[in-house]
Amino acid sequence: MINKKVEKALINQIKLEEQSSRIYMSMASWGEVNGFPGAAKFLYTHSDEERMHMTKLITYLNDKGGYAVLQPLEMPQNKFKNLLDVFEQILKHEEFVTESINKLFEIAFNEKDFTTSQFLQWYIEEQIEEESTFKGILDKFRLAGNQTGGLFHLDKELETLAIADAATGA
Repeated sequence: MINKKVEKALINQIKLEEQSSRIYMSMASWGEVNGFPGAAKFLYTHSDEERMHMTKLITYLNDKGGYAVLQPLEMPQNKFKNLLDVFEQILKHEEFVTESINKLFEIAFNEKDFTTSQFLQWYIEEQIEEESTFKGILDKFRLAGNQTGGLFHLDKELETLAIADAATGA
């Protein structure tokens, strides 16, 4: 049976992962209606990935004798200044998720739930990858500047990333 403090922290992380999926879905929808089909495809793919993160946590918690009860979610933001604003907000959100996973790891470790601590290593590594991906995208935005051609090429590159992610199951 899983420790109740760890169970509560896992349920909070499940909510955050589900909320993350909705945030990316909202951003993808915005991109789609604002002429960024590549970014939309990339963000839809990312939304699916966040949902997979949530499902992995649910399955783990239930397998360990807990009960993953889903929590109410907030309505995600649906208006953005521009595509750069979208990706700046994503990086801030991913940094918040990293902080949350680190706190979850700390709770599991302090409660001597080493199995959960080990399980969370995957999420810690995933967050390193997530932050790196979005920092790299923001670097490309800085290179493109406000040039229409640069944004066009960046949108195409995001579509290519989405296709690659879908092919690898990332």
